Amino acid sequence: MRLAEGDKVPAFKLPDQEGTVHELKEYEGKWVVIYFYPKDNTPGCTKEACNFRDNIKPIEKLGAEVIGVSTDSVKKHSNFVAKYDLPFTLLADEEQKMVNDYGVWGLKKFMGREYMGTNRMTFIVDPKGKIAKVYPKVKAATHGEEVLEDLKTLTA
Repeated sequence: MRLAEGDKVPAFKLPDQEGTVHELKEYEGKWVVIYFYPKDNTPGCTKEACNFRDNIKPIEKLGAEVIGVSTDSVKKHSNFVAKYDLPFTLLADEEQKMVNDYGVWGLKKFMGREYMGTNRMTFIVDPKGKIAKVYPKVKAATHGEEVLEDLKTLTA
């Protein structure tokens, strides 16, 4: 199942990098950027996280929060946050519920090998909990900037 613009986002309840549990209802009335990525401390995922980090102040000025999601553990997220000074929430979806609910878990190919994993995708969620924008293809190194530009239009 793929989510589309206008769809209500599925609820979630997952721990962050500190073990604190977050739920969708905490974000009601806010703009939220939910970005899914494959794995902490890999080249593309690090570029993407750091690009969001470098754009977090203007994103927050627009009233939006950023949440990263992968199937890595709380401990791996904690190390990733500390290593790159990431100022936003990373949710640990170790049981793959959220990646399945959001339709980002699927077949991937790398160096001629096929396997199941998290596809890099992002959703901008409006204050009513509906999807305002979907990014099915993401350029990791500049994605935070792209999201910021779209948020400027969406929140205007």
